[in-house]
Amino acid sequence: MNFDQKGLRKRSVTVAYFFENIQKRFDIKFRPLNEVDAQKRRIPERDLHRPGLAIAGFTKLFTYKRLQILGNTETRYLNHLSAEERSKAFAIFVSFRIPCIILTSNNKLEPELIDMATSAGIPVYVTRCSSTKTIYSITDFLDEEFSLYQQFHGSMVDVYGVGVLLTGKSGLGKSEVALDLIERGHGLVADDVVVVKRKGETKTLVAQRNNIIDHFMEIRGLGVVDVRANFGIRAIRDSKEVQVVVELLEWSREAEYERLGLDQKLVKMLGVELPLVQLPIFPGKNITVIIEVVALNFLLKRYAGYVPAEALTDRIRNVINKDRADAPAPTTISEEYDDEIE
Repeated sequence: MNFDQKGLRKRSVTVAYFFENIQKRFDIKFRPLNEVDAQKRRIPERDLHRPGLAIAGFTKLFTYKRLQILGNTETRYLNHLSAEERSKAFAIFVSFRIPCIILTSNNKLEPELIDMATSAGIPVYVTRCSSTKTIYSITDFLDEEFSLYQQFHGSMVDVYGVGVLLTGKSGLGKSEVALDLIERGHGLVADDVVVVKRKGETKTLVAQRNNIIDHFMEIRGLGVVDVRANFGIRAIRDSKEVQVVVELLEWSREAEYERLGLDQKLVKMLGVELPLVQLPIFPGKNITVIIEVVALNFLLKRYAGYVPAEALTDRIRNVINKDRADAPAPTTISEEYDDEIE
């Protein structure tokens, strides 16, 4: 099994999309200060910029393609300039194709500066939040929007708080196993199409559902099942970190399967290595319970450092060593001859 597929990355988002969605996700409000078509402006980078030097006239290294944050320092610098100097400095600033300008802490720009930004087609927004909070929220939002992502065929389930991604060939029963886990009280993240994102430069993979499929499942022989309508809100999760990959395999007598679990298999997804458990499928095998044990073993290893296979191996080794120590020492031929003489 190979998940090392090339990740996809959003090339840009529109300014309109950005402001519409960031206010839904975070407790931060933005108010537009001019009327510009925000659909025509795009944000191509996830990083932000505070353009103090660019406003002061040094534009050689000006990263103008980023969102421009004007806080207390930038606005007070502009306000301390004369009207002529201020207009000249701002004219150079808006001559670049800037995605948009955000004023923090309810800072204000002179009306002529707003008009210059409008003429250049640059949207200007203001928020009452501080620069620190604004930058934190925007960075978190853009970090997720521009993160690497890939869609995988499978089911994603939250089992005892562990994110388990079920994979395998079509028709092996991944959805049926996921449905059984839901019935046992676990939560469904996604079925059939699982969207996996890598957040920033971290090694954290987060799985989400496809917005079209939502929390519907297709069960062969039954049809479409609405998990939320049937099992309630407790049965679904919006997202979950991918922590273990379970691959369902067709049973084969010729194949060799893991018996002890001493050699942990790994699989790479979006450049991140994850533990892999391969489970052969055959009639009568309770895959649901096994997956629950997989999740519990993961928790034992992560939080207690306990690996059952290693514990059993140590126990067997200790018993063997003890038996050897308790065994009587072998007698030599010379000792037996001396005993006969006496």
